[in-house]
Amino acid sequence: WNLQIKFLHGTTTLGFIYEGGVIIAVDSRASMGQYMSSASVKKIIEINPYLLGTMAGGAADCTFWERVLGMECRLYELRNKERISVAAASKLLCNMVYGYKNMGLSMGTMIAGWDKTGPNLFYVDNDGMRMRHQMFSCGSGSTYAYGVLDSGYRFDMTNEEAYELGRRAIFHATHRDAFSGGVARVYHIQPGGWVPIHPGTDVTELYYQYMYPSRAEGVEEVVMAE
Repeated sequence: WNLQIKFLHGTTTLGFIYEGGVIIAVDSRASMGQYMSSASVKKIIEINPYLLGTMAGGAADCTFWERVLGMECRLYELRNKERISVAAASKLLCNMVYGYKNMGLSMGTMIAGWDKTGPNLFYVDNDGMRMRHQMFSCGSGSTYAYGVLDSGYRFDMTNEEAYELGRRAIFHATHRDAFSGGVARVYHIQPGGWVPIHPGTDVTELYYQYMYPSRAEGVEEVVMAE
């Protein structure tokens, strides 16, 4: 048997570090080729109160291995009496999936969190590649998200500016990429742990907010005049 299954998948996930912590933003559409299987997938995986993972690639692979990572992080905490660092957590995930290299895993995940060294963001994929950087975007809509992030990112942003940048980048990716959509979710990782900022904003509502801002302002002016 030489059976090969080619998974066609699409998504948009992003993360970036700024002065106030780490922002993670995702869409919620699950697809396989032209088939849209769900519009409400939660692509931010809560590993523990200080660590978040994202889902890009195979939903089952990302969910399973990040749940295993959550278990390993808890065991580390029990053995060592302290929280695991973000770097160590990402290395654990990297080592686990490397053992299954070329066996069909499909993963492109970010591991983000806050530890003793401050905010950290890592990318880990199914081949065991692991990178650390200030900004990542994964999935079929990532090129569109990068365009928005590159034009609007500043390290000294306020929290509100960072939330807005993450949400706007996800919206524009869903607008241009047919395999991304649903709702935009934004999480903020702070020294005290992660906090959901936008648990789910429909991208259809964001379309009118971002694509026709002048029209929306005009409607407000008419209402005020009346």
